[in-house]
Amino acid sequence: MKYVKNYAKFDETIDCGKYKVIIDSKALMVLVGTQMDYVENELGSEFVFNNPNEKGKCGCGESFHI
Repeated sequence: MKYVKNYAKFDETIDCGKYKVIIDSKALMVLVGTQMDYVENELGSEFVFNNPNEKGKCGCGESFHI
């Protein structure tokens, strides 16, 4: 599995106040409990995911397995 930033017609939209998060409906159960943060530092900016369901992930942090 991997975290990507694109969407399809049947994805779920979750309203988080002033932001909306779009999630692939097939991935909802894998993402239950996941925290997402946006981090900026001297090297750049990125979304950071803390998924309690992960059993491991790749070095870049995009791909993971459960």
